[in-house]
Amino acid sequence: MTTPVALSIAGSDSSGGAGIQADLKTFAALSVYGASAITALTAQNTRGVSAIHPVPPEFVTAQLDAVFADLAVGAVKTGMLGGRATIHALAAAFKRWSPPFVVIDPVMVATSGDRLLPADAVDALRTKLIPLAAIITPNLPEAAVLLSEPVAVGDAAIESQGRRLLSLGCCHVLIKGGHGHGSESIDYLISANRTVPLGGPRFATQNTHGTGCSLSAAIAAGLAKGEDMETAVRNAKAFISAAIASADRFAVGHGHGPVHHFHRYY
Repeated sequence: MTTPVALSIAGSDSSGGAGIQADLKTFAALSVYGASAITALTAQNTRGVSAIHPVPPEFVTAQLDAVFADLAVGAVKTGMLGGRATIHALAAAFKRWSPPFVVIDPVMVATSGDRLLPADAVDALRTKLIPLAAIITPNLPEAAVLLSEPVAVGDAAIESQGRRLLSLGCCHVLIKGGHGHGSESIDYLISANRTVPLGGPRFATQNTHGTGCSLSAAIAAGLAKGEDMETAVRNAKAFISAAIASADRFAVGHGHGPVHHFHRYY
């Protein structure tokens, strides 16, 4: 019996709602063994990020080499990367180890509004890492930043931005609609020959800390288990929707609380 393994490469969230902690919870909830490589430590809670301590790129590389040399990693996901040098280190490691699937969540800003990726690192993300990705999962503002364009409004504009993101070299783009408006939150899965709108209810809750991290981790978990891309994305969206719908079962912190990763179990 082969145990599916997924690797999260991201920052640590001291409040446990996002980053590495959210990813490992997601992997466990979806019956996948989770490994991690930490890119940064954050002093963080539900109200915001008060300090960031980057991990030296050489040590990020050491973590990656240790995991890839021993574990049969079925999929990788990236989150907060900290800076340009770390992005270059990841690109080199991926070329060296050739993980089957790379899921890139281009984390730039926390739910609280705190910036998590320096402006000078965006170009490195765009040119060095995205071309290696099986899928990238930007929200509407992140898609706009990657393209140096205004935030897209309307189905046609969102699909158009998705196709321009495909031209950066990735295989699939999932543009998340959580920053949109209306009763439905629509994500758009865009590949070379089709666009699949994935609708879901928009929940009235402030407990959305870690939603992007958890969605991309859930996609990686599905890919590690052998699901095709569309199935992995559909299952991931169903998982995160249920986690958001159950988030108000928690009373954690005084700001944007976490989603409920283990809603299926308690």
